[in-house]
Amino acid sequence: MNTIETRWWWIRHAPVVGDEGRIYGQTDLHADCSDDALFAAVADYLPNDAVHISSDLNRTRQTAAAILNAGSPLPEPTLEPAMREQHFGDWQGEPRDAFAARRKRTFRQLWLSAAQEAVPGGESFADLYARVAPAVERWNSNHLGKDIVCVAHGGTIRSALALALSLDHTHPDLEKVFPFRIDNVSVTRIDHVCDPADGGAENGIWRVGAVNWLPS
Repeated sequence: MNTIETRWWWIRHAPVVGDEGRIYGQTDLHADCSDDALFAAVADYLPNDAVHISSDLNRTRQTAAAILNAGSPLPEPTLEPAMREQHFGDWQGEPRDAFAARRKRTFRQLWLSAAQEAVPGGESFADLYARVAPAVERWNSNHLGKDIVCVAHGGTIRSALALALSLDHTHPDLEKVFPFRIDNVSVTRIDHVCDPADGGAENGIWRVGAVNWLPS
């Protein structure tokens, strides 16, 4: 058996600044990348020779730049709009506390909406997954056997986990990825394994190596 392993290193962006406690989704805010020790540890943890991609929003681009500035020899990232966060439409800009009161949200609700709920003027989580999964598969097929570092968002990374768990974007089980904790600047590792003699990339499997890794 001659398998090919493609290793994905997902990084959530640094904490946003200027959100004022409001839902931001795809609102293009900036990130606080001032924790030099954290970025140095993450840069040291990541592979040196990897494909480097990032969502095109400010907070991910700034996080990717901070990793490079911390000493990582990765190349400049290729911007991939498909890796953006879920678009929360009309909810973007609404204070989170007011939103929670209006929606009667409790601690049991781990995402702003149910996976299949159509957000007014925006996307459902299922829509996000339907956007992210083909982009992951495309990058994966184009770079088989490589390390791929992707700086993205909490929803994007949960979508990648849903892909790894073979969850269908039309199924309620998609919400099984909501409990995964994805902290800012944490690393989540997901590997794709395939055999060229057994259908190649399209017939491969996904393996979750680590979720929410942070330096101790």
